[in-house]
Amino acid sequence: MPPSRFELRTRPVSRDFFDTNGGNRARKCWHNAEMPSDVPTEPCATATPTVPPEMIAGAPVRPIVRTIPETPLVDVMGGSARWTIPVHEHGFVALCDAMPRLVPEGKTADFAIVQAARVSYGDGTKHVNEDRGLVRYLLRHRHTTPLEMVEFKFHIAMPIFIARQWIRHRTANVNECSARYSIMPDRFYRPSVASVRKQSKSNRQGSDGTIEVGTAEQFLELLADAEAHYAKYLNLIEQGVARELARAALPVSLYTEWYWKCDLHNIFHFLSLRMDDHAQLEIQDFARAMFALIKPIVPMACEAFEDYRLHAMQLTALEIAALKSGQPLATENSRERAEWDAKRAQLGL
Repeated sequence: MPPSRFELRTRPVSRDFFDTNGGNRARKCWHNAEMPSDVPTEPCATATPTVPPEMIAGAPVRPIVRTIPETPLVDVMGGSARWTIPVHEHGFVALCDAMPRLVPEGKTADFAIVQAARVSYGDGTKHVNEDRGLVRYLLRHRHTTPLEMVEFKFHIAMPIFIARQWIRHRTANVNECSARYSIMPDRFYRPSVASVRKQSKSNRQGSDGTIEVGTAEQFLELLADAEAHYAKYLNLIEQGVARELARAALPVSLYTEWYWKCDLHNIFHFLSLRMDDHAQLEIQDFARAMFALIKPIVPMACEAFEDYRLHAMQLTALEIAALKSGQPLATENSRERAEWDAKRAQLGL
């Protein structure tokens, strides 16, 4: 009578298996009922497989293994606590931290992108020129998940009307100064006469050139009147009005601040929209400052972003057909036609 399946344990004769505990070769045992039919077997010498206690589910957490880097590491921010670029009179964009903060000597934070992209190949490439080629390939073909391995944290001060545009990019982690808890500082955005722009006739959300001086001066007077509410705001707070209500009297030209942390993939999306010529000029200034701060840290990725996103051109199927045929764009939509004319002019056609 054969032994029961709980008594007989077998192992493959012709297969080697590797134990994860130290990489030593070990035998794999099954119950008879679990044994693949095509594997020749022989009885195991032991009744049960040997499993180290620390590898059993529910075991205590094992000690941390600390790995010494193979090459010296350097700070991508050169040991600085923060890098700051002033914007307008009261604003700024400050880079507070980056991940990775430490990189192998001779490399930039681009190495983290390459490391993530080549995770299936172990160490990956060893030469900077190979890293650059891979980063450019990723951006060119929109394989941008590895860019999410790089993150930046900023401290930013900007007018509230800019913050309301900025917060539309919902892929960042944001913590803003609260006027419920704090008295807002006396800082307001006021453009110069020359930078007051008139409304665009073709774009409902854009501007187009400067407006006449007299009208610009009237607008600046209006801003000054709005700023005058600040003294009344302080006075009413001193009289006991709740800060959460008193803030309602403040204009959107008031400055706010926040900490804004985002990965490189989504930063590039933000920059591609906010550094575009169609974006509001004020937010363009903040976006360009942000790009200037990250470019020394991820120069390969920023170069590829400029080549394949920021200064690139996307053609629609209709535009490609018109380009091939030499015929007008096959649409009655006037805006599409205007956009195609602008692209043709940019291409010198």
